[in-house]
Amino acid sequence: MNKVKSVFRTGDISSSSANSNTEFYENSSSSNKDNYEKGQYEINVNDISENNDDLSIEKHDGTSMKQGLKSRHVQIIALAGAIGTGLFVGSGAALAACGPAGLLVGYLILSVVVWLVMNQIAEMVTYIPVPGQTTVYALCQRYTGNPSLSFACGMNLYYAQALIVPAEITAAAFVIQYWTPINPGAWIAIFWVTSVAINFCAVKCFGEIEFWIGLIKIITIIGLIILGVVIFFGGAPNSHGVLGFHYWKHPGAFVEHLAHGNTGKFLACWTSIIKSAFAFILSPELITACAAEAEHPRVNLPKATSRFIYRMIFFYVCGSLTIGIMVAYNDPRLMNAIDAGASGAAASPFVIGIQNAGIPVLNHIVNAAILTSAYSCGNSQMFSATRTLHSMALRGEVPRIFARTNRFGVPIYSVTITGLIGLVAFLNVSNSSSIVFTWLTNISTVSGFISWIFIGIIYIRYRKAMDYHNMNDRVTFRPPLQIPGAWFSIFFFSLVALTNGYGVFFDFNANDFVAAYITLPIVFILYVGHMIWYKNYKMWAPLEEIDCITGLAEVEKDQAKYVPPVAKNF
Repeated sequence: MNKVKSVFRTGDISSSSANSNTEFYENSSSSNKDNYEKGQYEINVNDISENNDDLSIEKHDGTSMKQGLKSRHVQIIALAGAIGTGLFVGSGAALAACGPAGLLVGYLILSVVVWLVMNQIAEMVTYIPVPGQTTVYALCQRYTGNPSLSFACGMNLYYAQALIVPAEITAAAFVIQYWTPINPGAWIAIFWVTSVAINFCAVKCFGEIEFWIGLIKIITIIGLIILGVVIFFGGAPNSHGVLGFHYWKHPGAFVEHLAHGNTGKFLACWTSIIKSAFAFILSPELITACAAEAEHPRVNLPKATSRFIYRMIFFYVCGSLTIGIMVAYNDPRLMNAIDAGASGAAASPFVIGIQNAGIPVLNHIVNAAILTSAYSCGNSQMFSATRTLHSMALRGEVPRIFARTNRFGVPIYSVTITGLIGLVAFLNVSNSSSIVFTWLTNISTVSGFISWIFIGIIYIRYRKAMDYHNMNDRVTFRPPLQIPGAWFSIFFFSLVALTNGYGVFFDFNANDFVAAYITLPIVFILYVGHMIWYKNYKMWAPLEEIDCITGLAEVEKDQAKYVPPVAKNF
């Protein structure tokens, strides 16, 4: 082990020169347990061996990962990595149920709250961005000290990410049906095989593919927003003067959802938040998972996080506004697609708006972009799911075989089991199985809400531990309003998770009720079952037992070696 000179100060009590960060921490907490006071860690970064360049938590034992993502990979993934069919296709159902104003309000509110979540997880990951310790599970284990809560958190996140994979693969297959009636099972097989193959490759290959597909997404959304401006001012072939906000007046800005008057308009906005959430689900977790395997994560992750809000505003808010300009909420094409249960380009409000405007060929180009987006989102969530499972395996919460990596740093067995879960996509080939598939996608969406609740809880415990140990001066990235933002995100997503199926109580249906709420008892059973099995009845570990130092020295050394690139442009 490399030696790290450490000094722990609690009045007249000090300890120095431990064999490792972990050994130091254990010795300090045990020797001073009776008279523990607030303390401060000091690390002399220069004392770390020059050979200690690998920031993975496991060295040379077949479980370590490699930091192969470049800065440009992380930045593009942060901007476009998780954009899939939620924005391009799923927004159509939200428009029909809520109206253009309800859709815009829903996307605006979600953008702000998800940005708060992104800031919380980014600060914790940036502090010690070590591969294997940046998943929500690892952060929960480290800063709450509750193994049962960590287990429930990790399993909830893993199956949410793993189930998004078949959802997006299926969506990509159905997008192709816009051009050809070939059975979607053939396309599902092709997309599944290529996604698994990409995730078996070195992380730099994944980053390069996501980089170029991300550029396609960005160019597509920018082009669609520009198109919305053109249609707004009457520049489309079928336009008869300036269109403006015509569809906000006729048929109207809101659909009075499930009730009349202002109550119906409020419910339209709330339903928009629930229906639009799939477009946002698990994007913060993806960004931090990628950042941990990137070069100089303490530099690149704050950059990506700072730009995250611009993605929210420009892509999601402006995109939803564009949809409300191009398509009426009662458009016949949109309503027919929803009634037919279409999940491909036929239900995309962007494609429908282009068809209504009379613009030839462009609908096919946009459909191709939707195809790449769906495929990319599934591919990204498979990557993120394998990292969650690898992190849990490192600590023995799942079989340790899932922690094994190949010479490229890829967790091969985690990729294998996640790929097998992706075969669930074939359920949608049979109409009788599509109900089961809908349940699984609903589970992943609600699991995303619960994951964001966990992040808020973890962040509050993290701040308490950092304050206790006087380590705040070592934090290199801390956006404003973090603690109020954490409390608000916990409240908001708890409310969304509890009310996501409120519509079923207006016209009760057992299948819809189970699909909306099955995730809540699953997470509860995971937590209680683990707690009883391991007899873990403590909610939080004492603050003096929270490890705020292991891995910090290596990270600070890596940051000290960083040389900012010289700009080559004018």
